[in-house]
Amino acid sequence: MATVATRRPVMTLYSEDVCPLSHRVRIVLEEKSITADIINVDKNNLPEDLIDLNPYSSVPTLVDRDLVLYNSQIIVEYLDERYPHPPLMPVDPVSRARSRMMLHRVELDWYGVLDNLTSNSSAKSAAARKTIQDGLTLIAPIFEKKTYFMSDDFSLIDCSLAPLLWRLSHYNIKLPAQAKPVLEYAERLFARESFQTSLTEIEKEIGN
Repeated sequence: MATVATRRPVMTLYSEDVCPLSHRVRIVLEEKSITADIINVDKNNLPEDLIDLNPYSSVPTLVDRDLVLYNSQIIVEYLDERYPHPPLMPVDPVSRARSRMMLHRVELDWYGVLDNLTSNSSAKSAAARKTIQDGLTLIAPIFEKKTYFMSDDFSLIDCSLAPLLWRLSHYNIKLPAQAKPVLEYAERLFARESFQTSLTEIEKEIGN
């Protein structure tokens, strides 16, 4: 009887089980039903192969054959282009550019202050919480108009906001009453199968 070789995924994701940037990539993998080996790493004790692959020794790191990517924004856009169905970015150039600008804003304004949230400096952590709280409250009316972020279709923007919204209580960020549309939007994200299956055991515990 002939033996059948086990076909292993050609794609590997080095991920941390509490990292929101890693979580963002895992949501995209689930949304597109991409088979990948997900290797959970301890950022304080990184495996040698990851250190060899990534000059910044950071997660997430995606390996696809000979290609190595280690920026979460680049990774999710690459996955969307490499596996175009379902599309998570608009097709037309103007809408795509607008989406990229919003993704840049999420990356810079909110993900950019996450390290400060866990800082030993109470002033830094308080300022970071206020930045995220005020930013989400400011854009709350947007979420009353469409099912997802300015669209009826789930997108990379939603993939990027979901990990942050899931961690609000963990980061001790409390949104005011006028931000209720944000919380309702968050529940729609959390209800998606791709989101639920993307969660690690630790993330399930820290979620809202």
